[in-house]
Amino acid sequence: MKSRIFFLIPLAAFCVLVIYFALGLTKDPSVLDTDVLDNHPMGEFKLVAVEGRSEGLSAADIKGHVSLVNFFGSWCVACLQEHPFLLNLKEKNVIPVYGVDWDEKDPKNIVRWLARHGDPYTKIGVDATGETIIDWGITGAPETFVVDKKGIIRYKHIGPITRRSWEKTLWPLIVELRKQ
Repeated sequence: MKSRIFFLIPLAAFCVLVIYFALGLTKDPSVLDTDVLDNHPMGEFKLVAVEGRSEGLSAADIKGHVSLVNFFGSWCVACLQEHPFLLNLKEKNVIPVYGVDWDEKDPKNIVRWLARHGDPYTKIGVDATGETIIDWGITGAPETFVVDKKGIIRYKHIGPITRRSWEKTLWPLIVELRKQ
């Protein structure tokens, strides 16, 4: 009898692992949990200015209107992909877009990048210490947050903003938040 139990324990453990992995296969790996900070205040921060500018970016700049906060870097290929879309938003004056530049090896890189590709940002701050990206839960770049008038984070978009994500998710949320 003891020898049977000895063989059943590994079999039971194997069955538990099979069930665990089978359930894992039903989840979409491209979908990340983005609601960690949703409906939480963005917190206070004050970032230094990009070289050549007199002002950086602070939480006070963002409060008072519905806006986007975009975390990006000159080193980020996907950021360059979404950049024309952000330029279009600025050109049409759709919504203020605030930029947070991070993980630059050379501070002049962002200056050159903006000169070459255009500047879609109402204001930009440099997260030189990395504290702001930690506070906002950044996992990569680009990431963009919809922030309401009171400074509450309402949505986190991971990856480049596309026309589809704008029309399906971001713009309807922005319209709703402006009504409040």
